[in-house]
Amino acid sequence: MVINLDFKNLKLYIMKTDTKESQKSTTEKGKSKDTTTKSAPKKTTTGKEVKAKKSAAEDLREFFVDALKDIYWAEKALTKALPKMAKNARTPKLVDALTSHLAETEGQIDRLEKVFDLVGEKAVAKKCDAMAGLIKEGESILEETEPGPVRDAGIIAACQKIEHYEIATYGTLCAYAKTLGETEAGSLLHASLEEEKNADLTLTKAAYNDINFAAASE
Repeated sequence: MVINLDFKNLKLYIMKTDTKESQKSTTEKGKSKDTTTKSAPKKTTTGKEVKAKKSAAEDLREFFVDALKDIYWAEKALTKALPKMAKNARTPKLVDALTSHLAETEGQIDRLEKVFDLVGEKAVAKKCDAMAGLIKEGESILEETEPGPVRDAGIIAACQKIEHYEIATYGTLCAYAKTLGETEAGSLLHASLEEEKNADLTLTKAAYNDINFAAASE
């Protein structure tokens, strides 16, 4: 009788234990789900919409004219920067390239004034932060290098950054002019684009034919 009673009690004990373990497991699963929900990454935004100025362009034509004002300022600023670059250059080919591009830049300013006239706008220059920064960087290069091949290599680097910016700008302006049906203005802008590409190529040849190698051997 004692033995049977013990087995019976043992069976009841096991059944109670299983029930408790089952309830515990269910509770832990519920907590696990809650934890997963709480630890899920929150949605984040990488930025916010920028509020436009009152003077912001409302259509492509206005944006096109704004871009013309930008490059007009940039070309005028460049006519002051190029002579300084040429004066500090030592390689004759580089001096010639800079002097030649100065004349082209003055011609590009005349073209831009014609473009303004063609689109019925007054030729107004609006400060171009990009060009201002590139010119400032060029001046820093002069201060950080001794006259000679190394400085000449630095002048080429600074000028090519400027050329690449102008190539991008004139290329965009040509596309806008075509979209807006400004065929004659587009032709003038394309002429300046080709000059910028040629100037960039001339600087590349000067760098790889002479200047960079001379700078490397110093």
